[in-house]
Amino acid sequence: MVGMGGCRFGIERKKWELPFLAAPGELAGIRRAVRRHLELWGLSSVTDATQICVTELASNVIKHVGTGTPSCLAVSMNGSYLRLAVSDPDGQRLPTLVRAGDLGEQGRGVALVDGVAARWGVIVRGDSKTTWCEIATDLQSPDGHVGSEQVAKAEALLGLCRLGERLKSSRPKVASARDAAEAAIGLIADLPLWLTAHGFDADEALDRAQTLFEADSEAGCG
Repeated sequence: MVGMGGCRFGIERKKWELPFLAAPGELAGIRRAVRRHLELWGLSSVTDATQICVTELASNVIKHVGTGTPSCLAVSMNGSYLRLAVSDPDGQRLPTLVRAGDLGEQGRGVALVDGVAARWGVIVRGDSKTTWCEIATDLQSPDGHVGSEQVAKAEALLGLCRLGERLKSSRPKVASARDAAEAAIGLIADLPLWLTAHGFDADEALDRAQTLFEADSEAGCG
């Protein structure tokens, strides 16, 4: 993936919280919610690492504080890092990183987080604690995006189109990604008209474009 430093259309990534009861049956739902939220943030590339960390942070509460403990997951950005934080009402039992040779059932979860995340730690506040970790992304700014050369080319094209008449000069320099999405949809609708006007089969072109998109998507997932 290529970090895009000159992002024209900022992606708003507000802090997101998910209260949950620490129980094995809740883990799959937490992972699904996190995956969906990362898709909305354009950060699908870190889904696997994020799901590993979220699972282990929540499992740590189950193992060491107790099943059914009211907890809360917070997901936010710290610069270009994705920050995950799980809070629980026990400020006594703290997660500890165990040396690899001494790993048993107790230390394995923290070791996984330590191996996947760029950094992690624990914040104790009286009778509660927050265990957090941060995962590196390809972002160069909290409201930027990651993508391929094709993404950069599409963004440059949208910039040349000036996002239509809806974006006035009084708007902020970094426009809303939602505005850009609407402009992109309009551009996709206009291109078949251009193809038809120049004697090309628009349906065939759209089919080829869909094939290219799927091939690029599969290559990105690989």
